[in-house]
Amino acid sequence: MKTVEKVIDEKIQGKALVTENKKENTKKLFIESYGCQMNMNDSEIVASILDKEGYNTTQILEEADLVLVNTCSIREKAETTVRRRLQKYNAVKKVNPKMKVGVLGCMAERLKEKFLEEEKIVDLVVGPDAYKDLPNLLDEVSEGRNAVNVILSKDETYGDIAPVRLNTNGVSAFVSITRGCDNMCTFCVVPFTRGRERSRDPKSILEEIQTMVDKNFKEITLLGQNVDSFLWYGGGLKKDFKKASEIAQATAVGFAELLDMCATKFPKTRFRFSTSNPQDMSLDVIHVMAKHKNICKYIHLPVQSGSNAMLKAMNRQHTREEYMQLVDNIYKIVPEMALSQDMIVGFCGETEQDHQDTLELMRYVKYDFGFMFAYSERPGTLAGKKMEDDVPQEVKKRRLQEVIDLQQEHALYRTQQHLGKTEEVLIEGTSKKNPNEWKGRNTQNTVIVFPKEHYKLGDFVMVKVEDCTSATLKGTAVGYSENN
Repeated sequence: MKTVEKVIDEKIQGKALVTENKKENTKKLFIESYGCQMNMNDSEIVASILDKEGYNTTQILEEADLVLVNTCSIREKAETTVRRRLQKYNAVKKVNPKMKVGVLGCMAERLKEKFLEEEKIVDLVVGPDAYKDLPNLLDEVSEGRNAVNVILSKDETYGDIAPVRLNTNGVSAFVSITRGCDNMCTFCVVPFTRGRERSRDPKSILEEIQTMVDKNFKEITLLGQNVDSFLWYGGGLKKDFKKASEIAQATAVGFAELLDMCATKFPKTRFRFSTSNPQDMSLDVIHVMAKHKNICKYIHLPVQSGSNAMLKAMNRQHTREEYMQLVDNIYKIVPEMALSQDMIVGFCGETEQDHQDTLELMRYVKYDFGFMFAYSERPGTLAGKKMEDDVPQEVKKRRLQEVIDLQQEHALYRTQQHLGKTEEVLIEGTSKKNPNEWKGRNTQNTVIVFPKEHYKLGDFVMVKVEDCTSATLKGTAVGYSENN
């Protein structure tokens, strides 16, 4: 169901990554990723670093010299899955004792002692800012010592490493523009596992996009925990911007400028971005989106709750009224904009009135898509330490269902608005349900399926929309778009 599909693409969770093998590489790396798209992107950076150390990737766990699992701490399910995978690696390790196992990413940062001391499966623990240290850490391991580096950096952005693109459809790619997060939302562990916020040099971002365009990628998603607060002033943490020189401050590049640069330099490339934070979303960004046809008219704008009391408890830096005003302005500047939400139901202290406020906000916005969860306490978060998870499970379940049902209704309302229109679609692959149909997305990020005919993967095609469900549009191609 489109409305409860997580931001996380379940299809690529735990899928071993594959790169082009080099003849001269003699060692084998098995690497799996769980969690957000940032983690998938980080695994590509790790593969690139280890490629230079003589490692080719393999999909066969049993033949690997080095097994790495890139982990997520956001939800309990992801942690449970990773623990199960570690048990599986351990079983293989008994047969192949030379195999080394490492944990990367957010869970590594959070559970370093546990992994090394209590669960003796792991040889190597590497946090999200320490991937360049992997060659040294592997030397430590080969000398029989456990190796750990979970130090969070003030300036590491991996801007100088060209990620190896893994498991890609060859059409869309992700480019990280920021790392870390400064927003201390009480339900979230990211600032503690990925560190404080810093941005990449725009020059390195444009160079990476150029490489992707040269390889014939047609769509780039600019990626960050919070893309709207992108701020490049010569390097360093965002929070230290005020201490920068007058010249550095005057020549700083914000997200609106970066987006404008990308869209102007690559007019034939489609751009998307994720994730946005309402408190940092400036109308300059919306004006840039209105100005460029090649910036997709879709924003993922997580609200988390429609209740001011809950927003305050979550330490969100916006009110319900400010959010609604932002939405009004977005629709005014770009009437065809599609919006999606993240919603947490049953947060600590949520009353029935708070829940009704959320439903009312949803009716006001009528989101195209939604990613909805019942609150589950995460260790290490401020809510986990200081707040009581006091909403009963059955109440959470009912409220979540009400939010999902309403989102389903709005999703259908939104897809119906496309009926009869002819829209540009980028072909991304074959439809899951019908091998004779292509699937792609329009500018609003809605999936469209249509008969394949003579069109090819990566083509920009104009499709007349004839039918829809709440999740998908169906139509017939009427020709190539001018972008082709």
